[in-house]
Amino acid sequence: MTNDPIQSTPKDLGYHFPAEFAPHLATWLSWPHKEASWPGKIETIYPSYSEFVKTLAESELVRINVANEALKSFAVSHLEKAGVNMQQVHFYMNPTNDAWCRDHGPAFLINEKAEHRKVIVDWNYNAWGNKYPPFDLDDIIPTLIGKEFGLPVFHPGIIMEGGSVEFNGKGSLMTSTACLLNPNRNPHLNQEQIEWYLCNYYGVEQILWVGEGIVGDDTDGHIDDTVRFVNEDTVITVIEENTNDENYALLQTNLKQLQAMRLLNGKQLNIVELSMPDELIYEDQRLPCSYANFYISNKHVIVPTFRSKKDERALQIIADCFPDRIVKGIDSTDIIWGLGSFHCLSQQEPL
Repeated sequence: MTNDPIQSTPKDLGYHFPAEFAPHLATWLSWPHKEASWPGKIETIYPSYSEFVKTLAESELVRINVANEALKSFAVSHLEKAGVNMQQVHFYMNPTNDAWCRDHGPAFLINEKAEHRKVIVDWNYNAWGNKYPPFDLDDIIPTLIGKEFGLPVFHPGIIMEGGSVEFNGKGSLMTSTACLLNPNRNPHLNQEQIEWYLCNYYGVEQILWVGEGIVGDDTDGHIDDTVRFVNEDTVITVIEENTNDENYALLQTNLKQLQAMRLLNGKQLNIVELSMPDELIYEDQRLPCSYANFYISNKHVIVPTFRSKKDERALQIIADCFPDRIVKGIDSTDIIWGLGSFHCLSQQEPL
């Protein structure tokens, strides 16, 4: 399926992308193996990564892309050492260039009444504006998974990344102009045209735009570091308390934009403010630390922590937003050297 105008879009066919807090069948991951993403310290990320998998496996399947049997064995050794329930972990021989499955993984849409209840959208992928070639293996992952499971696959034909979009499950999609209007993605499309693709290939009715991402984010402003839906009308948004910090003005601008938004039913958003962690510098580079890069599994909300005095307060604020889930902090101080955390590494597959 392509973006040929003769073809129906997922929205035409009644499909939509569920919110992350809706029930999952599985979480998809791509096992980290690219040393250039964690130069000099890839070995240090595996304990936290394995703890992430262990937590996921308590309430859903974990489906992991690996290049070959050798990488599978390497992964299994780390997961077994961490005490993961391996009956919940399935491996797929889908070689990847990198580990960021939120961006290269399949976007699963559902329609309860359709012959194929679940379909996949395979957006084009160019590693955040051609920053980190090669990305040819990552670009085809959704189609390989579609073939594996016999699911229809739609190909919109434009660049899109899962970390750039956030959903409330009731027709609204949140994104940022900093990312989706960046000329390194789809320079041939204007905002209205991009909105058409978002509405028709994610099955939504409304696009809500904030302006900015956080400093140090090499994705040009992914929404999953700044604003997250916790239910259909509530968002968590990060703010910076230090008025001298580079992020302060950017995040205040986002906050004002959120306050002015109205949902499809005319309601204002309920906005929960979440402070940014302390600045983390590694090898003269500011890392994009954000507590908003949490992942919502069936049982848990898995939150990156950064050995910061602000960690505990952030966990409590997030816990207050998810009374039906266990909020668990996992140290992401080494993982964030790769410029992403648990949400960036994962992609949910709905029930």
